[in-house]
Amino acid sequence: MHQASLGYIWILLAALCWSLLGIVSRVCLDAGVLPLETAFWRAAVGCLLFLIHAACTDGRSVKLGHALLFVLFGAWGVGIFFASLQYSIRLSGGATAVILLYTAPVWVALFARLFFRERISRRKWLSMGIALAGTALVSFSGGSLPEHASPAGIAWGLLAGLCYASHYPFYRWWQARYSTASIYALMLLGGLAALGLSMPVRTDFPPQIWLWLTLPGILTCYLAYVCYGLALRRISLVRAAVICNLEPVLGTLWVWLFRDENFLPAGWLGSALVLASVVLLSADPEKD
Repeated sequence: MHQASLGYIWILLAALCWSLLGIVSRVCLDAGVLPLETAFWRAAVGCLLFLIHAACTDGRSVKLGHALLFVLFGAWGVGIFFASLQYSIRLSGGATAVILLYTAPVWVALFARLFFRERISRRKWLSMGIALAGTALVSFSGGSLPEHASPAGIAWGLLAGLCYASHYPFYRWWQARYSTASIYALMLLGGLAALGLSMPVRTDFPPQIWLWLTLPGILTCYLAYVCYGLALRRISLVRAAVICNLEPVLGTLWVWLFRDENFLPAGWLGSALVLASVVLLSADPEKD
């Protein structure tokens, strides 16, 4: 199979895994788990799995200076990212939070141009503009909890998008030297430390809540980032970021079906625009 086609498959699988975060997080939050606690245990489970993965498969050691850099980046790229996303889910709904992540392609395009000299075609710019128009409509419509419209929830979602976008150039810079497992194990360790220092860590959850707390770490952290790392070895930063716009569409579908979250007509139009941006990019004849 062509390498680019494999890249599309991996990034679509990553988007599918990430799309489950909103629905799973809402279950935890509704059970009384705090946003930072949900973020902490997501990072903890993912970190443990990546450490085991790296120990079993990666024979290369990470230089101490590089390891410290990965940990420091993790405080931002994991700690603040996971926490801001959970606050956005709590305040504005799971569907709104995952859609607001997709201001990320604009940041990714700028990072890719600045750091990797990637050319951005007019079609890519158009697809990103359509995606941004969709996120704007979702935001101004009040999100998926319009009766509880929250500017703070929108702001947290936009911050999550910026944090999320920073993963693309950081990972692309280091992927040739270290494995995905080593990079993310150390990044998650940094995020875990940042989250753990910001609150007391509780462990007195009932078994059914522990199940829901571990699922984000397995699906939306470990499996998603493994697929994501495999994708970025085969397709460009911008293409991967925009194709991942399928995540908010799927995330919206899950919380609509299972949590009764809903958009006003403008919000549904915004979601449709996000999907249209993916279709437009997928039809781009230009090679990566």
